[in-house]
Amino acid sequence: MKPLLALSVGDPSGIGPEIAPLAVAAVRDEARVVVVGHGAVRPYWIPEVEDTASLGPEGVGWIDTGGPAEWELGEVQASCGAAALSALRRGHELALAGEVDALVTGPVNKAAMHAAGEEVEGQTELLSRWSGAERYEMMGFAGRLRVMLATRHVSLRAALDRLTTEHVLDRLLFLGSALRSIGLVDPLVAVAGLNPHAGEGGLFGREEIEVLKPAIEQARAAGMRVEGPVAPDSVFVRGLRGEFGAVLALYHDQAFIPLKLAGADSGVTFIPGLPYRRFSPMHGTAFDIVGKRRPDGQPVADPGNLTEALRVASRITRRIAE
Repeated sequence: MKPLLALSVGDPSGIGPEIAPLAVAAVRDEARVVVVGHGAVRPYWIPEVEDTASLGPEGVGWIDTGGPAEWELGEVQASCGAAALSALRRGHELALAGEVDALVTGPVNKAAMHAAGEEVEGQTELLSRWSGAERYEMMGFAGRLRVMLATRHVSLRAALDRLTTEHVLDRLLFLGSALRSIGLVDPLVAVAGLNPHAGEGGLFGREEIEVLKPAIEQARAAGMRVEGPVAPDSVFVRGLRGEFGAVLALYHDQAFIPLKLAGADSGVTFIPGLPYRRFSPMHGTAFDIVGKRRPDGQPVADPGNLTEALRVASRITRRIAE
């Protein structure tokens, strides 16, 4: 049986409704997909269903989460924030109940969700709150490159202040458990250096010696295979070649610059720590291109990232089941 995935459409005034059907069509040989979102954006060829048990033999269906169908494309609107929240909530419920193997979330607009009355940082924080997750982290996938953040959305100064040996060790141990949760047993993990050339033996900074190496040694003592600190100008290239199961990056842009370069059209975000597997494309609602068409009639919006998110979710589900 092919994996069953839930896909929330996201903000209906963004590119989600354009790319979701294209992504679903691209993975029909690999996975069954139940799309969750406002029925007003459902394409004719995806049948409406009441629940996952109602999926027909084609393995594709659409659960209508309802609500007012009044919005303008490419604009921040409370009605769209409410629609995105309804779709996300239904997708979360399906995943939490174990009715689907993974949840893939389409792009939302945070300002629209705020206008709808939900003042949170984003979908990840909402899913964490709804599921009661005690902690979660952010991982990015781009081909064979997998990167987890040691610090997330904070200033670079604040990130540097947080990088203690205890903090790095905690993130390393969490990364090990996250990799096991997607079926990677005893992988080699790399820790990116902070300074040029990973400090060059202390010439360009002592964080590698005083903070990172002690954390790596303690992680090894706990049974992990860890290499590093590895010079940050080479560790991500090596990860892309498949030398590491994952790389621990020390701050947001250290992770996402290489991820978005390597996965411009195929980047995927995974959130370990939730009670179910959740993936999303590495892009937003793209209000500037929504509704626009190329000369051949195809949408300007590229479904590649969302397609890859569905494929990654399907592959990981299959690997775990083997």
